[in-house]
Amino acid sequence: MADNDPANNQPSGYVPPKVWTWDKENGGQFAGINAPTSGARFEQELPVGKHPIQLYSLGTPNGVKVTIMLEELLEKGHKGADYDAWLIKIFAGEQFGSGFVDINPNSKIPAMVDRSLDPPLKLFESGSMLVYLAERFGEFLPTDIRKRTETMNWLMWQMGSAPFVGGGFGHFYAYAPFKIQYAIDRYAMETKRQLDLLDKHLATHEYMIGDAYTIADIAIYPWYGNIVRGAYSAAEFLSTHEYKNVRRWLDLLGKRPGVQRGQLVNTSREGALLERHDASDFDKIDLNQTAPV
Repeated sequence: MADNDPANNQPSGYVPPKVWTWDKENGGQFAGINAPTSGARFEQELPVGKHPIQLYSLGTPNGVKVTIMLEELLEKGHKGADYDAWLIKIFAGEQFGSGFVDINPNSKIPAMVDRSLDPPLKLFESGSMLVYLAERFGEFLPTDIRKRTETMNWLMWQMGSAPFVGGGFGHFYAYAPFKIQYAIDRYAMETKRQLDLLDKHLATHEYMIGDAYTIADIAIYPWYGNIVRGAYSAAEFLSTHEYKNVRRWLDLLGKRPGVQRGQLVNTSREGALLERHDASDFDKIDLNQTAPV
């Protein structure tokens, strides 16, 4: 049972009011962009490049899923998957511009438009984009009912589980305005449980569904690769060296040219691409560098 003594709350003496009200200053690192309302905050058209796919994103795990998928499709020879990747600066609030909100009313990266269709097709949510691209180009999503279902199982697992890692552990460990042991312990335990689940599964599977590389691998790789490699500067805290099967799988995927290119798009780290508008953009960088975290 919860301790009902307000003196033991954080901050001490805090009692939730009957009706919550928004305190603009009580948001930690994200106070400047978070709000309890949706919709556009200002007028701003989005740029449009020369390729069929227009991606508006940032090199976070959710953005990297999609750029890896697009680069994997290009590696397979699908010219219709060529794309412009425009940088969206979320800390500057660019995801609240009218053009972005018109594509994604949820104001989260990534947002995507397929302009090869008339009228253009708008997509939001990275998982939706992976399924759309897999079906559109006939790649990385098995047609066999059992393998397709298992792929979708793991894709949905990632979509449902990652918020506990990023919005839970990552927020309270790295971004909250002060450390709360209960919150950090709660989400560290859940993050390690997820890593243990993956480690046990990958002990008997080369890829997430066996011998086939699918959108399940593409979705899971950026999130859990980042955690194992040191996202939030927490690799030692979480003892990520323990998950040897996950590391084997990360190394396997990291050798793929599509993964090597895709994980370096829309990121400000040195040696990466802030934006991608042509395949030749990668000629300027080292594709064998360590994956970003």
